[in-house]
Amino acid sequence: MFKDREGHAAGRRARGTLLTTVLLLAVMVLSACSANSGSVFHTGTDTSDSVSRVPWDYRVVEGKVGDLVGSDMTILPDNELLPNDGNYATGDTVWTLQFVDAELITDADQKNEIKLSAWTTLKSYADQKAATEDLANLKVSITTDVDLVGVYKTEYQSKTRNFAVLELPSGNRIKQPIDDKRYTALEKQKKVSVVLEEVHDFADYDSAYAKFRGWAK
Repeated sequence: MFKDREGHAAGRRARGTLLTTVLLLAVMVLSACSANSGSVFHTGTDTSDSVSRVPWDYRVVEGKVGDLVGSDMTILPDNELLPNDGNYATGDTVWTLQFVDAELITDADQKNEIKLSAWTTLKSYADQKAATEDLANLKVSITTDVDLVGVYKTEYQSKTRNFAVLELPSGNRIKQPIDDKRYTALEKQKKVSVVLEEVHDFADYDSAYAKFRGWAK
């Protein structure tokens, strides 16, 4: 009888050990599922910002030649170093073509963030006419139709403000304030005629960025 009791006790201990092992395994499996739930049950869409660098603006600036440094020269008043391709002498008046580019960051909602670079000199000219001719070719005004995303109204300090949202050829969207008359005119439109300024890349002319410059009518 004593041996029978020992056998029953051993059996209960074995079953208890087995049950404990099963429970531990279940806890481990559930923990693993919980840890990976993001990858197993994730239904959201991953989004990332679109970043591009675009030509933003050009200008012509008058200056004077400062120091001659080897085959280079400094341009006053900023002492920017440029190649002395025109064989200028100290004190000569020159015109320089300068540019600024922009890092354009567009998020998933088509909202833009722009970071502008500092002005950088591209080249020098002996006369203003040649410089302004290059400038005119790099900044070109055009009239064209663009997509009208929509118009909407907001309230600010007890006043109603109207806005139009346009999608430019570059794909980015801009918001422009409009009056009541234009709001009514655009309310049901899908396209709108605008004036754009195409800013071309100096090194790659076919690459350009369009900027809104007004309504065509």
